[in-house]
Amino acid sequence: MDSPRLDDNPIETIVPRITTVLTPDERLRVDAAGQGIYRAWHRETLSDALRDLRDHRAAAVLVSIARCDAHDIPNVARVVREFPRVPAVALLSSMSAQTAQTVLVLGRCGVRTLVDVREPRGWQQLRSVLLHDQATEIHRVALARVAADLVGAPEGCHRFFRALFEEGAETRTIQELSAALGVIPSTLMSRFVRASLPAPKLFLSMARLVCAARLFENPGLSVTLVANELDYSSPQAFGRHLRSILGMTALEFRDRYDGEGMLQRFRDELILPNVQRLRRFDPLRVDAAQRSRYEP
Repeated sequence: MDSPRLDDNPIETIVPRITTVLTPDERLRVDAAGQGIYRAWHRETLSDALRDLRDHRAAAVLVSIARCDAHDIPNVARVVREFPRVPAVALLSSMSAQTAQTVLVLGRCGVRTLVDVREPRGWQQLRSVLLHDQATEIHRVALARVAADLVGAPEGCHRFFRALFEEGAETRTIQELSAALGVIPSTLMSRFVRASLPAPKLFLSMARLVCAARLFENPGLSVTLVANELDYSSPQAFGRHLRSILGMTALEFRDRYDGEGMLQRFRDELILPNVQRLRRFDPLRVDAAQRSRYEP
């Protein structure tokens, strides 16, 4: 039986919805594991899941290995092909003679994530996978907004912002960001100084807070879980980061900003006041002639 439709409860409308095709036992366990983090809409078949994706919006599709047979594979391929931005996740809760073959076939269909929940830590992995997918949604929005702000900017400038939002959730330091860009950290920082732009570390810090604000939209996520998901060393380190950047506590931050709100602050403070400089700025290749153009 399908899950009930969302009602007017504002908390439930905030929690992301995932579409599933699972065994009865897996449904119960997935519901329990996702309390406050996601809401599962259970479907009987992959054809039902496809109709659901067309008619409604889902944050992810979760498919049981035990529910996939030869007749279902074409529909799995259609899910991946027709909805490339909706992550497809395979769930393994038991083994059978056909399991290995099914996993291989799903991989060929484009399913890139397999979560093994035969051990308790698998459920934590499932939550992390779905949280990561939620964070990447705001990353896509951020990249689209920044690209619109910086029309005509050099490719190196766009590459910098792609690194911030595509890798920023896992990138904690300017050294790691520089490595992703293939630039020596001191060189990257000096180029921003010469261009009279805010430090790249501030861009990175604010981008990570956009991701944090998106995760905090989930009422079931504690400060500790968000800090862990973003790879801060501790909730206290996350709190210190917030106080140094925004001058507020984690709870104040949660109350004040959602992902879109924090993204707007990112643009208001770092992009829009510097838009003309950024449109002429290439942090990956700067020469003397270019430097003269950065002067206000």
